Amino acid sequence: MAAELVEAMNMVKSFRVSELQMLLALMGRSKSGLKQDLVGRALRLVQKEHSPELLLHGADYLNGLAKPAAPTAADVKLAPLPFYQTLETLLPPTELVAQNTEKLQDCQCSFELTPSQVEQIRNCRELRPSLKSIQVVLRICYTDTSSIQEDQYPPNIAVKVNQIYCHVPVRSGTEPLVTTPPINRGVEPRRPCRPVNITPWMHLSTATNRITVTWGNFGKRYCVSLYLVRVFTAADLFTRLKHYSVESAERCRERIQDKLRFDPESEITTTGLCVSLNCPLVKMRLGVPCRALTCAHLQCFDAVFFLQMNEKKPTWTCPVCDKPAPFELLTIDGLLSEILPQTEDVEEIEFLADGSWRLIPEEKDRERSSSPQCTLLDISVVEANGHSPAHSGSSQSGATAPPAAAPAVVVDLTEDTLSEEEEGGGRAGDTDTETDDSQDCPPPKKGRCRYDKDLVTAY
Repeated sequence: MAAELVEAMNMVKSFRVSELQMLLALMGRSKSGLKQDLVGRALRLVQKEHSPELLLHGADYLNGLAKPAAPTAADVKLAPLPFYQTLETLLPPTELVAQNTEKLQDCQCSFELTPSQVEQIRNCRELRPSLKSIQVVLRICYTDTSSIQEDQYPPNIAVKVNQIYCHVPVRSGTEPLVTTPPINRGVEPRRPCRPVNITPWMHLSTATNRITVTWGNFGKRYCVSLYLVRVFTAADLFTRLKHYSVESAERCRERIQDKLRFDPESEITTTGLCVSLNCPLVKMRLGVPCRALTCAHLQCFDAVFFLQMNEKKPTWTCPVCDKPAPFELLTIDGLLSEILPQTEDVEEIEFLADGSWRLIPEEKDRERSSSPQCTLLDISVVEANGHSPAHSGSSQSGATAPPAAAPAVVVDLTEDTLSEEEEGGGRAGDTDTETDDSQDCPPPKKGRCRYDKDLVTAY
């Protein structure tokens, strides 16, 4: 009995604060105070009461056998991820339980791979150097059974696999978390929450893999789970999208007709809808027009850029209306796919009420077409009767070409005054000019303004 007492006292002295608190609470004693107070309280129990239960539990704590196992949150459902296909569940959702009142908490779990699972990982293809297509991933989410849960990291998250800190996708997704970051008052980090790939730090054998999760305990409940998954790339998802989710051109025309259908109760009648042929994500021309089936707009975004963006940062949000656009609801617009090759130099088209479409010219073309068109006359050409085309009665049909026998005469605009014959000819054609040319452009001036040569010097 004396030997057991000495062994129990030595065990108590080696306990951590959390273990001492759990031991004292189990024996119905207060667990508040500093570590030296907790140790003294536990030693008095051993020395004075000699409780066999205390000795038994003390031995169990030393061997790590009596630590309460974290409860299994079996009813927690995690959202499926387009870039991951779950092959097997290695650890079902298990709640992270705080062992004490400290802000930073640790939770340990372990798992073993079967020989077939080891072979799957070893023989799979590589997405890129040192990144396998078959992985063991760790997922963390809220412990909430009321709805399907998205991945959500707790504050100050750190994951250690076999005593080595692994890479947690923080910010750009490549920085290793080698130390526990400072506590930021329980604020959840703003970063893309995705599964943590722990494959590079695992034993690729049937040996036991031990995982330690460190997190900030600020009142919210989290659970952790492990899965063997197959990882897809954006190119893989694009291939699947092309094969299984293309909306036909006829169905797209019906959608347009439904949107532009006449509504007698509406005060405003819409006769057409303009659609840009540029992707709102990258401001470049659409390659593969795509949108979500739940979106009410006809505007599309580029499927390749959208998948690549969500591979880097999974938001799955429509760039046009900011509503959810999950992968399973994406579809390729068959009508716009037919229109794009026919409109290489056009950035915008208009869909009409009958499902047809027309080109919308660029801004310069619209300005040019809306400006008034005036007849261009060559004032350096004089007709046979000495009149200029601007003063000819035949100017209704445009500029009149001089007869072949009449030589071209250049009018010198530097003369101060016109000859009497030219002035007379100009007066003779005034009436016709006012009646014929006034509809298209203003009549030409009848003469030059006289000025005093002494006041103006020509250089």
